[in-house]
Amino acid sequence: MANSYGSKKKKPIGKMIAMGIVSAALYGALLTNQETINGSFAKGGFFALLPIATAFIFSFVHGSFTGHFWTVLGIEAAKKKREVR
Repeated sequence: MANSYGSKKKKPIGKMIAMGIVSAALYGALLTNQETINGSFAKGGFFALLPIATAFIFSFVHGSFTGHFWTVLGIEAAKKKREVR
């Protein structure tokens, strides 16, 4: 029987910092180049996919950062208990 008592998970502090820096860089690039980005996104056709791709990238990076942030703080989602019949 595996005993998890006393074992500690290593906190992903490095990953949290790296994803935080990438997230801040993405937001900085977006905010400093708003006119260029809006002009590109408004062209239509293939360029209409760019806002969707941008949203996915921001969602992935920011979600990864916040996930690691909460893990470092020790807050994690509750695990469902398996019901035995």
